[in-house]
Amino acid sequence: MTSLSVSVARAQLPALLARVESGEEVTITRHGRPVAVLVRPDVLRTRRATKVFGEADRIRTLVDGARETSITESPGMTIESAEALIAEIRAGREA
Repeated sequence: MTSLSVSVARAQLPALLARVESGEEVTITRHGRPVAVLVRPDVLRTRRATKVFGEADRIRTLVDGARETSITESPGMTIESAEALIAEIRAGREA
């Protein structure tokens, strides 16, 4: 991946666009720090789709795990902790 300063990129924009069009990625820097990356739109769409599919797989795994876990296996809230929570809420309202 090529890295150029903003001023160089501005001066070479048509040539940079041709390089990006041919598949190269170009990082534009300001004061030595990356601020932008030029990529072809199809590459960007592919990266976004890959990220979305990865997140969908993660959610599917969570849902499948939840289906396999019985509600009765979870200890839930005890009467004592429920009463303590209600008392805390009431104290907050009165304050």
